[in-house]
Amino acid sequence: MASSTTSPQHGRPGEEQGASSSHASAPVSAPDRDARLDNAKFLLIALVVLGHGIEPLTGSYEPTRALYFWIYLFHMPAFIVISGYLSRSFDGSSKRVEKLFLSLVVPYLVFWTIHQAISTAARGGLPDSLSVLKPTWTLWFLVALFLWRLSVPVWKRLRWPVAVAVVVSLFAATADLGSTLSLGRVLSLLPFFVLGLCLRREHFAFLDRVWVRVCSAAVLAGTAVLAVPMSGDLSREWLFWRNSLTDRDIDPLTPSIGIRLAFMALALAMTVAVLALTPKRRTWMTALGAYTLYVYLGHAVFYKVLKATPWYDLTGGAVGTAVNIALAAAVTLLLCAPWVRWCMRWAVEPQPTWFLPEDSPLRRGKAGSGAGTG
Repeated sequence: MASSTTSPQHGRPGEEQGASSSHASAPVSAPDRDARLDNAKFLLIALVVLGHGIEPLTGSYEPTRALYFWIYLFHMPAFIVISGYLSRSFDGSSKRVEKLFLSLVVPYLVFWTIHQAISTAARGGLPDSLSVLKPTWTLWFLVALFLWRLSVPVWKRLRWPVAVAVVVSLFAATADLGSTLSLGRVLSLLPFFVLGLCLRREHFAFLDRVWVRVCSAAVLAGTAVLAVPMSGDLSREWLFWRNSLTDRDIDPLTPSIGIRLAFMALALAMTVAVLALTPKRRTWMTALGAYTLYVYLGHAVFYKVLKATPWYDLTGGAVGTAVNIALAAAVTLLLCAPWVRWCMRWAVEPQPTWFLPEDSPLRRGKAGSGAGTG
């Protein structure tokens, strides 16, 4: 995912290339590669795994609930901002659209089938819906990224794209869009993607100033404290960005719109803070940041299976939270391992070019490559 679904080659013209966050081989070092983004992608995907790993414990232990709330205040908006930034060169050409299809739609279909199979086995019967247009659990992000990237040329032609995206997001929040294609999330989180599209390298240089980093540390510390009362007083639906404001117990216009804007501002401030405090030099996390799609898709399968076992009945409280935090860290690192990625490549990075028309640039390229190797 990072995007959770971005190519390791940040600086190349095809920054959104393949919409894949990973390659099976180690990413190639490049002089214009942004280590900060890879580091941030790894940290954020680790928070995604952690959030899903501790979610079943939030109902019985308040500190776990506060940690979960704090993570969800910003981790997906931050991912989406990075996704937008890495999608700047998407131009709607046939080759880019084909790559987008192969790297997002095909893995979506594979993992949708896997999710449904797990749910069927766990329930002992068919799931409530077998519509492929209704994403299962984490797969909403692949749908969203596919639709957002297709819209990139439109946003590039607008004079005030971020303002327009905010207006679209707010109006979308007042309508019941249902669960088809996760349109509620697609439109509600749209401003973060469009903001990423508008960012340039010079904007990241601003994050290196000392006073920005000091303020960033204060923002993250302050929001961690704020998450304690917020987690007890506010519905988690504010964090998921998926449902209409009309389903709340308060007026959908006032104060709901104001609260939605406040959550946007809070997510933006925390995103800036995380990026400012993320190391911009190469670290042990940098190479792993290229494999976030493997982690994103793989951990969902792991936790869907785990939740079908008595595991969470046996873990709880402070000790259970600590155990599940350690488990989340282990799962994140394991899914980045070369042998695990090799085993998962067929599902995460499939190349079924037979889906494409005969005159497809990708099919021609693959055929040419094969002829060249004999």
